[in-house]
Amino acid sequence: MKKKVAIVGATGIAGQQFIPALQDHPWYEITGLAASARNAGKTYAKALRDEKTGALRWWCEGFPSTELQGMTVQLADDLDASQYDVVFTAIDTEPARELEPKYAQTTPVISTVSAFRMEPDVPMLIPGVNSDHLKLLDAQRANRGWKGFVTPIPNCTTCGLAITLAPLHRAFGLDKVIMTSMQAISGAGRSPGVLALDIIDNVIPFISGEEEKVQRETQKLLGTLGNGSVVPADFAVSCTCTRVAVLDGHTETVVVSTKEPCNVEQAAAAMRAFGKEIAKLPSGPEHLIHVHEDPFHPQPRVDREAGDGMTTTVGRLRPDSALGGVKYVLLSHNTKMGAAKGAVLVAELLQQNGYL
Repeated sequence: MKKKVAIVGATGIAGQQFIPALQDHPWYEITGLAASARNAGKTYAKALRDEKTGALRWWCEGFPSTELQGMTVQLADDLDASQYDVVFTAIDTEPARELEPKYAQTTPVISTVSAFRMEPDVPMLIPGVNSDHLKLLDAQRANRGWKGFVTPIPNCTTCGLAITLAPLHRAFGLDKVIMTSMQAISGAGRSPGVLALDIIDNVIPFISGEEEKVQRETQKLLGTLGNGSVVPADFAVSCTCTRVAVLDGHTETVVVSTKEPCNVEQAAAAMRAFGKEIAKLPSGPEHLIHVHEDPFHPQPRVDREAGDGMTTTVGRLRPDSALGGVKYVLLSHNTKMGAAKGAVLVAELLQQNGYL
């Protein structure tokens, strides 16, 4: 029997991404949709229409099933989480601080937002990268008296970086990491008019709070599980995050120095061998990391759908003369592996390990 799931924030861009990730899933069935007061009480089909113009506000691939279109959207504040096996949240940070603990009293909550990412007893998970951190959920339940729990996925920019650094950190130890991102506009949501005027023929050199998030989250993701918390990894991370005129797919250039010697061939071998254990999960890709030999890859338009958007593609892996390590370019799908489908993969890992 499939697990019953609810999507909170189902009418927004991030929430909509859960629909294609879940509606034909072999393990899960969408039985609840929730949103703010503006859309509560409407059918999902009506909630996706602009009341004045009738314009369809659906921004994902495919389309919701007839059954989902007819489902009534509940008020997020009133959602009875105990009626579901898992709740996926895709809401703003402030309401998440109130609602996610409320849901977690009875039900596991998997979040796409930052509200609890850096809490000591909250694991921030990428299956295959830090799957062992899920044991922290036992401490969280004991600390907070919850039957459920909250576990968020990381920032979409952090995701590809952490995935590619993990095999190098395990094999050689990391010393210093320097990353520059070229992030897709889909990561910024939809801002009518102004965003388009800003991004066309342009690069935006600042994304508020992004660099700090990536630096903190990467160290936590690659840290070690201690007594009731994660001890952050001790390597230094420096980031510059920019926005470019690409629809989907975050490109990042990465320079790495390692504690133990690591050449290009060793780095490539470590990346190619990494993450095989998650391939058996329904949303898991055959290859968590694909290393390209062609120096003209990765390219967002060509490579972002690798592994149905769940594979991180690495190219231009080469020696670095400044830090004495290696450098490369990566591409990660920010609205799939870095968002809803990545959260679904977390649910699959949790279920596999008896937490759902």
